[in-house]
Amino acid sequence: MVREIDPPTIQKDFLLAALAEGKRLDGRIPLEQRKVEYIFGEELGTVECRLGKTAVLAQVSASIVKPRDDRPYEGFLLINSEIGPMASSVYESGRSSDSEILITRLLEKSIRRTEAIDREALCILAGEKVWQLRLTLHFLSDSGNLLDCASMASMAALRHFRKPEVEVIGDEVIIHSPEERAPVPLAIHHTPLCLTFAYFENLPPILDPTHLETTLCSGTLTVTMNAQREICVLSKAGGTPLAAEEIMGVVTVGVERVREMVKGIEEALDTDKEGRVVEVR
Repeated sequence: MVREIDPPTIQKDFLLAALAEGKRLDGRIPLEQRKVEYIFGEELGTVECRLGKTAVLAQVSASIVKPRDDRPYEGFLLINSEIGPMASSVYESGRSSDSEILITRLLEKSIRRTEAIDREALCILAGEKVWQLRLTLHFLSDSGNLLDCASMASMAALRHFRKPEVEVIGDEVIIHSPEERAPVPLAIHHTPLCLTFAYFENLPPILDPTHLETTLCSGTLTVTMNAQREICVLSKAGGTPLAAEEIMGVVTVGVERVREMVKGIEEALDTDKEGRVVEVR
């Protein structure tokens, strides 16, 4: 990863002075999130999420594979990510950056380890055939807070995706095309979403930091929650130590924000569904 040039001191002083007055350079208040927009592709499971000027494209595909011997009833969910020069000039093509590794690990914990997707529902023939889902993330533009944008794109794509209808007759597996039978949505237990907060010394935390705010902050905290008020993941990679009261304050804010984000995903999916023609039986 190319070393990024540090912002000038005068820019840092101006940002801190604005935050001390409860203002941010883009006009938001400290705990306000940038505008979220979802753009659905022609294929089911293709979603671009835009968080301000940050953009992530998520694509879900499915294939049939053999399950693990110790878990014959479980399918697979694989998460791949790719950050290149398209997102920002500081990223190098073909080389995984620390940001990419951190994002992938947190999404693994948030989606796969919390059992957001019912992997047993991906079983076709026990011990023989299961569905393998592949979630691929393409980072199109980095204007700060790629993780939150990626988590929204991921869950929107998984909820948008449909797998082909499968019929099992004895040991024979018949996969029906969308023209024959309507594809089937995934069994999803809950919708975990990431919220990232940035901290500055002697100042209250801010939600959804921009690239400049992330560069100048003294530390960040990411909490993954769902609409059921459950904390799925709490991640703090270094930076200023935080008291328990500060963390609980962030969690309290996160409860309402996540509910709004889940509602936004559902409304976007409903709007797309109204204008999409899906073959029926």
